[in-house]
Amino acid sequence: MATEVSVPALGESVSEATVAKWFKKLGDLVKADEPLCELETDKVSVEAPAPVSGVLVEIRVPEGDVVQPNGILAVIDETATAGVSATPPAPKAEPAPNPAAGPSSSVSEPPPATQRRDVADAPSAQKLMAEAGLAAGQVQGSGRDGRVMKEDVLKAVQSGAAAPAAAPAPAPRPASAPDDASREKRVRMTRLRQTIARRLKDAQNTAAMLTTFNEVDMTNILALRAAHKDAFEKKHGVKLGFMSFFTKAVVHALKEIPSVNAEIDGNDLVYKNYYHIGVAVGTPTGLVVPVVRDADQLSFAEVEKKIGEFGLRARDGKLTIDEMQGGTFTISNGGVYGSLMSTPILNPPQAGILGMHKTQERPMVVNGQIVIRPMMYLALSYDHRIIDGKEAVTFLVRVKDGLEDPQRLLLDI
Repeated sequence: MATEVSVPALGESVSEATVAKWFKKLGDLVKADEPLCELETDKVSVEAPAPVSGVLVEIRVPEGDVVQPNGILAVIDETATAGVSATPPAPKAEPAPNPAAGPSSSVSEPPPATQRRDVADAPSAQKLMAEAGLAAGQVQGSGRDGRVMKEDVLKAVQSGAAAPAAAPAPAPRPASAPDDASREKRVRMTRLRQTIARRLKDAQNTAAMLTTFNEVDMTNILALRAAHKDAFEKKHGVKLGFMSFFTKAVVHALKEIPSVNAEIDGNDLVYKNYYHIGVAVGTPTGLVVPVVRDADQLSFAEVEKKIGEFGLRARDGKLTIDEMQGGTFTISNGGVYGSLMSTPILNPPQAGILGMHKTQERPMVVNGQIVIRPMMYLALSYDHRIIDGKEAVTFLVRVKDGLEDPQRLLLDI
């Protein structure tokens, strides 16, 4: 009995995914719920599990190709045994030659550029074309609406495809000599990286973004952590870090300056009376921002547990799409990488993002005396369309006040 492997749920806002890697090959024995392949969307990576136990007898979507929600990835035969002769997908049927044309018409000419619809070529085909130095117009696509597939590029390379006579040959890159080109490595951007690039550029093009700075004396937080970290970890099973203090300080400031927790929707300003705090997490594949929902209702321990869990699951690619949506404000901690100061970019449609940085001892003047204090620069990037300068500065000062006197956070004052 043959069972088809469907694309797992990708989320409402995800329209397609790329098959990043197959964990199994044709003829392999698989068990029910065992991961078969990894699907890469513009937000997260998702594993497609085997619905039944059996033998993988057909792979319908190779690595690098795009699949739609509810599409079919592969076929498993429940009655077969390992090592059976599995067959790859049947090649696409070639169009029949036009009998009215001459003998040479068995190889059809590429359609004019004006007839080719605006469709994206298969990722594997784009990679092959880049490696072979072929332009899209040099390869005739056999996919839907003229989409170029991997086999189309292979066929063009084997036949020695050349550019159309009317098209001038592209000029060589003057900055890259042949010996330099051989030492280059071309890697296709992941869907996550493409989405990050697009969203960050959209934020720059759309928002009237401005950054204001301040600095915070971390003396009291460091002393509080040193005094209670062992008891905190023993009772709650999680270490007392900085993020719970920053999350609580941000929530405290958002309640006082609600415009920082707002967003623009058309001609309306939408003020959020809830506090879903996004926490930027670096992963091997790019930056993701899971959301701590209703952070104002969580204890310090609950915030630390949530952020710790997100960090582990983000590195393993296990975050769900729902866990990265709905944030109202974002905190980015570049200090873990040694950053002393930065200007973080907004996470649309949010109006504000707080940048944390490295804690560094510096000479400071306190009560007329020069003393050494552990200091951290804070950066608030904000959308000036929503937030006035006075509000932005006041917000950052309130964050600073809460961090320098953490008892204010505990007492909510």
